[in-house]
Parts: sequence; structure tokens; C-alpha cells
Amino acid sequence: MTMVNRILNRIDLILNELFMKIYTIFVYIECKLKNIEIENNNKFYGRLKIFKSNNSMISIGHFNVFRSGKFSNLIGVNRPCIISTLSENANLKIGNNSGFSGTVINCFLEIKIGNNVMVGANTLIMDGDWHQEDNRSGVANPIIIGNNVWIGEGVKILKGVTIGENSVIGAGSIVTRNIPSNVFAAGNPCKVIRNLND
Repeated sequence: MTMVNRILNRIDLILNELFMKIYTIFVYIECKLKNIEIENNNKFYGRLKIFKSNNSMISIGHFNVFRSGKFSNLIGVNRPCIISTLSENANLKIGNNSGFSGTVINCFLEIKIGNNVMVGANTLIMDGDWHQEDNRSGVANPIIIGNNVWIGEGVKILKGVTIGENSVIGAGSIVTRNIPSNVFAAGNPCKVIRNLND
């Protein structure tokens, strides 16, 4: 690596950290104004988009990282992180020490994300169908994602799914059924490929 590349990389790092601090302050202020529970030491690379319905609950734990900037993750982020509650009494809970890159989380009823969860770029997690006024939409159903789960790039997790702890979901998968703990699962629809303990 040339001296010029080293200098440019160092400048990039400094600017990324500076902008992260600015966005983090902004998001904490927004959370306070919207009555969102947020713990300490979270980092926001780019602006997190937050929508909160009346009488709903959003809770964000400690030491999470949200990457919304296009180049904040080298795999490529094609949209900002968006978290939303879309009905009264919806409950969205994010645990501790997890990472999200261009992740969209839409909560109609209940979504719980555990600790140490790695959520790859451009993923979607939603516990209900949009257009609730349309009689073709089904009923919302909770999503639970256990501790230490790794969700690959481009995964879609749909309503009524539980993903057990320590499991890995392959890139591009569409998760429509429960996935047990300690497995690698992938595909459309997502299914267990192998046990990680074997």
C-alpha cells in the first residue's frame, strides 16, 4: 500500500468516526423526543429512520451498531436502517451488542431480537403483511430471533418465525418457518442444511 493510500484511508476513518458521533447524538435526541427506550454506547453510521405508532414500544439495548451510510459496510448498503412500529401496542425490542446494516424492521405486533445478533446488509424483518385494510392480508404474528444468530445479506424474515440461538441464515434466504438452534439454514423457503454441532 502506498503512502498516499495510507493517508487517504486514515482520513476516511477519521471522517467516518466524526460523522458517526454526530449521527449518534442526533439519533439519541430523536429517541428521547419519541419516547423510545435506548441504552448507552450505541453507534449510528448514518441516520437511523424511526417511525413509532402511538402507544407502541421500541426498546434498544447497549452496544449496538446501525450502519445506514452507503459505504459504512464494505458489502454495500443500499438503504438506511429503518425501524418502525405500525400499530398501537406493537412491541419492538432489540437486545445488546448486535449489528445492523441497511436493515428494515417493521413491527405490527411483536419482534424480539436477542443479544450478539449479526444482521447482514439490506435485510428485512417484518411480523405482518402490509395493507392491513385489505382482506387478503393475514394477521400479524410475532418474530423472535435468539442470541448469537447470524443473518446473511439480503435475508427476509417474515411473520410468525422463531430463529433459535447460534443459528446462521444464508444470504438471500426467505425465512417463513421456525429455524431451530445451532443450525445452518438457507434457501427460499429457508430450510435447515446442516447442524452446526456435527
